[in-house]
Amino acid sequence: MDATAAATPFSTLIRTASHEQHTEAETSTFMSDLLGGHLGVDAYTRYTEQLWFVYRALEEGARALRNDPVAGPFIQPELMRTTELERDLAHLRGTGWREGLAPLPATAAYAARVAECARTWPAGYIAHHYTRYLGDLSGGQIIRDKAEKTWGFARKGDGVRFYVFEEISNPASFKRSYRELLDAVNADDLEKQRIVDECKQAFALNTAVFRELGEVFPLSA
Repeated sequence: MDATAAATPFSTLIRTASHEQHTEAETSTFMSDLLGGHLGVDAYTRYTEQLWFVYRALEEGARALRNDPVAGPFIQPELMRTTELERDLAHLRGTGWREGLAPLPATAAYAARVAECARTWPAGYIAHHYTRYLGDLSGGQIIRDKAEKTWGFARKGDGVRFYVFEEISNPASFKRSYRELLDAVNADDLEKQRIVDECKQAFALNTAVFRELGEVFPLSA
């Protein structure tokens, strides 16, 4: 990490360094088709299923990291999404939603990487925590709005509860506080660079999931 980077707040560094990968994930064909209203609710349901596997890995990993000196400050109960995802899936798939539920290969790889970081590398876990939860509080709200309009879900109700953070009354303030945590992360410059690299990897893993979802739900020519 050069002198300029060292003088830059880490929250800025991690955002700008991963911008290209972030854009690639956001503009994937599947997500563009989904947000454009060109896919049915079955595609949205399949996407929600994939999220469940990733967040289960994130949040099962979080339990063991609560007191970790590096990752611990980031583990905040108001962010947890698994319960909301399960409510959405019960609404989308019915009470037997777990039956036959399987991750796409890219989703399995993504969840495995998150679990590995939680188990062996707390600083790397932060990269995945950041890319998921700050994304949910930002771009995730666009997905919620589109889903409500496209498939008729009740506003902030069943089907889109994953995107509703009931315990965060001021998302802008929360994101500011989160970035302050990043700026104060207990890591040296080399480790910060490794976190940035893992952040890029997190976006790449996410993009791979979108690619596979796009193969499952191609738009007819």
